[in-house]
Amino acid sequence: QVQLVESGGGLVEAGGSLRLSCAASGSPSRIYTMAWYRQAPGKQRELVASSASGARTNYVDSVKGRFTISRDNAKNTVYLHMNSLKPEDTAVYYCYMYISAAPTIRSYWGQGTQVTVSS
Repeated sequence: QVQLVESGGGLVEAGGSLRLSCAASGSPSRIYTMAWYRQAPGKQRELVASSASGARTNYVDSVKGRFTISRDNAKNTVYLHMNSLKPEDTAVYYCYMYISAAPTIRSYWGQGTQVTVSS
């Protein structure tokens, strides 16, 4: 059974950096989209960055130039490199993958990791 396990969150001062990681276990056959979402208190979950299987990436405007999504297909892992962090980046970050794992093709979510940026 496929599971996503996240790591790398924490507390950082404004202007600092963090790297989030998310690995898929359970031997998925193929991973299509990998992405990171975040949800701040009192707000809806929003897409932060995504990476299609063809390496095309997309970012929400508020993180462009500061965050980078990357993937290691051999390790079934997606990363989110976050630089120049701002207090408004504080949220729970969730990884997402669309995975083919016989007999299904479906969406999977990580458990969430807290990122707190102090001013």
